[in-house]
Amino acid sequence: MSDEQNTNSGQVPTPRDESGEVIGVRRGMFGARSGGDTSGYGGLVRTVTLPGATPRPYGGWFDEVADELEGALEEQDLLPGNAVEKTVVDRDELTFFVAREHLVQVARTLRDDPALRFELCTGVSGVHYPGDKGRELHAVYHLRSLTHGRLIRLEVSVPDSDPRIPSLVGVYPTNDWHERETYDFFGLVFEGHPALTRIMMPDDWQGFPQRKDYPLGGIAVEYKGAQIPAPDQRRSYS
Repeated sequence: MSDEQNTNSGQVPTPRDESGEVIGVRRGMFGARSGGDTSGYGGLVRTVTLPGATPRPYGGWFDEVADELEGALEEQDLLPGNAVEKTVVDRDELTFFVAREHLVQVARTLRDDPALRFELCTGVSGVHYPGDKGRELHAVYHLRSLTHGRLIRLEVSVPDSDPRIPSLVGVYPTNDWHERETYDFFGLVFEGHPALTRIMMPDDWQGFPQRKDYPLGGIAVEYKGAQIPAPDQRRSYS
């Protein structure tokens, strides 16, 4: 079957836009710059690229969901372009990049509209792109429609200087612990969360361990009487 036939059948979304948005250049496999990378990939140079906005048609049911969301937001006197900053189809996934001030309204619309019915949020994950200036921290939500058997993503980006995002616990109560974990590891502050406290690290822990600018290190531990130093004291990678 040709690509055109695949697209016309409504089964295959539009291929990703390979141009994307370059936000940085990565050298080596692990970012080592002083000869400490022994992986054999020290000479590797590759760009860090985020997919760009996808033009219509998206393919399959993606257009139906996008159209219904836009129409539902307009009925609430909200311009879709103000709420959804861009729509991306990448690796057969549909992602709406949402402005944080409209996140709760968009999520509630996706949940409650009969033609959408994304009743379940399976959690929120944090992502840190230090090179994505002004929007270094991303929160990614996976929404599933049990009614229609569909899966989409929402993504919100904020600067690390102002990492505030509205909590979705009021829309999806199961996000309670997921938001706490994302706060714990990435420092994203979910405003309106009923009890935003650390869930894995000690309450007095300094910093957010899954940010990419977090120093390589750890806590020295005792093992059968021997003292094992923290990783940053064993070998230097920067």
